Amino acid sequence: MKRCMWQVVLAMALIAPALGMQASAEDAPASTVAGSVAVVNDYLFRGLSQTNWKPAVQPGIEYDHASGWYVGAWGSNISWLSDASSDAAPISSSVELDFYTGFRGKITGDWSYDVGLYEYYYPGTYPSGFTRPYTTEAYASIGFKGVTLKYSHAFTNLFGFARSKNSGYVDLSYSYEFSPSWTVGAHVGHQKVQNVDGASYSDWRVSVTKAFNHGYSVSLGYYDTNASRSVYTNAYGHFVGRATGILTLSKSF
Repeated sequence: MKRCMWQVVLAMALIAPALGMQASAEDAPASTVAGSVAVVNDYLFRGLSQTNWKPAVQPGIEYDHASGWYVGAWGSNISWLSDASSDAAPISSSVELDFYTGFRGKITGDWSYDVGLYEYYYPGTYPSGFTRPYTTEAYASIGFKGVTLKYSHAFTNLFGFARSKNSGYVDLSYSYEFSPSWTVGAHVGHQKVQNVDGASYSDWRVSVTKAFNHGYSVSLGYYDTNASRSVYTNAYGHFVGRATGILTLSKSF
């Protein structure tokens, strides 16, 4: 089953350019460069706090080619690595830098696809023998109107868990604009961590977003997980998978 899942990801990556070519050159949008910056009261990734319940600033930039190919970069301050270290074996990493590329487009009608590769990079110094958190995932998603199903497959160890290659994350999300400039969203996901007892978990959220003029928006969400406290409690005694509310202020340009 695990082999089938990543084979599906690779197969979709191979056929995606061909799917994108179904649109005529006349219908193809112009290539664009877009950026954004967001401020959050807590950076959550797959339901887990990356900043020990503290705020984060998150800039990003993306180039979208008319063919459907895109490439981008994104960053945030973090503390989860240093939070888990000790004075005897300190970790200096305080930044997450992400790099990604892929293809997206329409299949037919209201059906869409998105496939690509994503690299999570955490610059810093690490003690000898520490499993580096750098993670490379392939992802594939299919969407219908406001519903999206996505699978991400790790080709490396997953975020510092030793011997965790071939871990996978399944993400089902929904968004609906119920009134002009107002959007409600929901999500449920499951992170499977290979060969690490108790590390797999599920997460979920509900949110509402209000868009304003000039690319500004504000979002409020409720997040929770069933993650194991014994696995996901940091050196400060904080359970990073707790239920929490997240306020996001963002600007796109």
